[in-house]
Amino acid sequence: MDKFISLAILIAGLILLYFGYQESQSIASEVSETFQGQPTDNSIWFLISGAVLAIIGIGGVIRGFVRGK
Repeated sequence: MDKFISLAILIAGLILLYFGYQESQSIASEVSETFQGQPTDNSIWFLISGAVLAIIGIGGVIRGFVRGK
């Protein structure tokens, strides 16, 4: 059961990373990056939370396979 939860967390992290990438390529983010030197807050939060969830999910999946459950 732990592998399935970890896999779901990993998939959610990958989805958030995808949305963060799409948001960073948007016109609003490009304009913000041009004038402020950084992308919009939404894209940053999507990328950070996606990376954290993906790392947690990968760790859980690996731990689940090592345990053999």
